[in-house]
Amino acid sequence: MTRASIPVDIKNPGQVLACTGFIEAAEAFCGGVEAHFDWSGGLAKFVLSVDGEQNPFEVVLDFLATAKAIELTPIGYVEGGAADGDDEGDENAVPAESEDEDDAASDDTYKGARDTPGRRVTPAFPSGDGERNALPIQLFKGARTLSVSHWAEYRKGTNRAWLSRNDFKLYSGNRSANGIATQMLEGVREKPRKGQSIGKLIYRGVRQLWQEKREVLLKTPFDEVTPMGGSFNFDPRGAWTGIDTGYSPNTQKDGVAASPLVEILAAIGLEHARPYEYETRKVRYAVWGSPLPPMLGRAALAGADLKVPMRRFEFELELSGKNKVTTFAQEQEESQ
Repeated sequence: MTRASIPVDIKNPGQVLACTGFIEAAEAFCGGVEAHFDWSGGLAKFVLSVDGEQNPFEVVLDFLATAKAIELTPIGYVEGGAADGDDEGDENAVPAESEDEDDAASDDTYKGARDTPGRRVTPAFPSGDGERNALPIQLFKGARTLSVSHWAEYRKGTNRAWLSRNDFKLYSGNRSANGIATQMLEGVREKPRKGQSIGKLIYRGVRQLWQEKREVLLKTPFDEVTPMGGSFNFDPRGAWTGIDTGYSPNTQKDGVAASPLVEILAAIGLEHARPYEYETRKVRYAVWGSPLPPMLGRAALAGADLKVPMRRFEFELELSGKNKVTTFAQEQEESQ
């Protein structure tokens, strides 16, 4: 097996969820996964082991840097609700494309995008009816795919509503999950002006960070922050409220610095795992100190007692308008 590690702030809920995203993606692309957190030194590390000789972090990062996103819809889906848009971003912004037209990997991705419609019908749809801004998505590059749908867990019946799992959907407003994911992956550019073939880059995504700082991302992927116009709200470094800041960054078109990589990986990590929301907007999660396969790691994240060394944390989801935003966590005293 190949074993690799990266530093992680275990008091940052977004980074811990992003670690579970690495687990999910590595299981899909590498197989034979085991993972744990090592806090024996001064700085905690996330340790990932996989079958084969490739660095699992490099495999996952390379996929995300070149992947495209499409929406998934149920059979018979009829469009309804708000159209695609971002009430927290620049109305003149568009998803960025790769600047390197000769990049073979990018060419393969674009070919896949041309061969695949912007939406794909799926018979196994997580929430029954499709909600326009909460349609699940699929990330793909060539034959490799990852489904991301945690925000679509809420199900409605004719006379009642029920939950299969807490959807842990933090974003709101006139924004689609696909639009957010695309911005996290590809970045955002201004619309091209007259005489321009490509607009000016406003916000960088995973693609640009990978092109510019590949070696840095391999060593410390969560440390690279960049201004972002909108996100899934998982990284507390980019969280803000009007009271905290004294003004609205959205209104002033100011990007708030956070990690697009943390945002997209956390969304992937929530596909099969959840932190435990024990009261309204009060959440617990745990990190574990012995190697576990993905199935047990998902249970450990929610705080299940698996008889391995664990550290447990609590944090609150604050409100920013209609959005929920994560905050940094506090460790529980009873942690081992």
